[in-house]
Amino acid sequence: MSTLLRDTSLVAIGAGLGISLVYVLASKYTKRLEKEYDEFVGHDGTASARGLSGEALEGDDIVREQLTRNIQFFGLDGQKCITESFVVVVGLGGVGSHAAHMLLRAGVGKLRLVDFDQVSLSSLNRHCLATREDVGTEKAACLVKYFRKIFPEVQLESMCKMYCKETEDSILSGEPDFVLDAIDNIDTKVDLVGACHLRGIRVLSVAGAGAKADPTRLRFVDIAESCADPLARSVRARLKREYGISSGVPMLLSTERPRCGLVDAGEEGDQAQDMLQYQIVPNFRIRTIPVLGTTPAVFGMAAAGYILCELAQQRLDTEPFFRLPAKSIQTQYHRLEARLGREPGVDMAEVEVLIREIWRGESARATEPSPATKGLSKNLGNLFLTIWDSSKSDTVDNLVLLVPD
Repeated sequence: MSTLLRDTSLVAIGAGLGISLVYVLASKYTKRLEKEYDEFVGHDGTASARGLSGEALEGDDIVREQLTRNIQFFGLDGQKCITESFVVVVGLGGVGSHAAHMLLRAGVGKLRLVDFDQVSLSSLNRHCLATREDVGTEKAACLVKYFRKIFPEVQLESMCKMYCKETEDSILSGEPDFVLDAIDNIDTKVDLVGACHLRGIRVLSVAGAGAKADPTRLRFVDIAESCADPLARSVRARLKREYGISSGVPMLLSTERPRCGLVDAGEEGDQAQDMLQYQIVPNFRIRTIPVLGTTPAVFGMAAAGYILCELAQQRLDTEPFFRLPAKSIQTQYHRLEARLGREPGVDMAEVEVLIREIWRGESARATEPSPATKGLSKNLGNLFLTIWDSSKSDTVDNLVLLVPD
């Protein structure tokens, strides 16, 4: 019995010592993190000039470990490009907050977060991090508060400003490597994209995420092909009219038709009074577009993924965005058959691959994409497949899509 009590006591003492050792090590590690946090973030809440650099990936064990999966994905050189980049996110609602969040976690070295608005109770269904305690605070400051806990080494700058021509210089200052346009107002959206284009700053514009639900319908397209989304169509028309821009601007949109209409809260009546019940702070803007919270989150993450691949110099090979009716494929096949005077060496399926995947409905000599029609179809009437190298046979790798001379 005494032996059992002695062994039990030894086990208890050993367990106690083990717990104490874990506590001491955890305390030391926590103090180390707090010390490193203080080195990067000043007492006034502003980011230190030291910030995050590519050198930290090799010299800072904590940063390298936090970005291990990214380094494995992009390679060290690709991750260094991301870590040494400066990205501006304009619009920090459902789309912009999620995009900024993932850009931070991916180790973008400097982030400027811009939004004139405040967190509202009704925006909590789609905001990436905000809680009820944050209602009434600036959206940009709200994100910075949480972001510094996630990745204190990243340089963070918050701007509570509405983008306009008067604030353009301050928002786009510092030679950013990329700008994300997550604005839902057409006037400021057009001006931001136009300014970035004129300044030579890469920009990704995000179309409307409201009233949509299907994540499989998201597409990255050139602005010239932005005919499936009402907001995108308006942006395209005004960019061409006001800035002379008809192509060369990437856009993220959904081809899904809106599932519901706008909620009219601007008129007198019971409906407007019902909407006011959701207004937690007086004079807050009432959301008038029904939003399923998952959709802007998917938009934001997709946008972040696009930007990260661009920064890492590993561009996405996006899916062509147009419909190709079976009749168009048959027409192209028969045109090739007539030109050859015999049965082609490719079948219908290969003709479709040539037109859609390889030449993307454009002449091999085209310098910019042609706009899709209202029905999202490419006009292939003036195009035909022909052999490129006459000394070789008509195989998939020797057929090009051209217009008649």
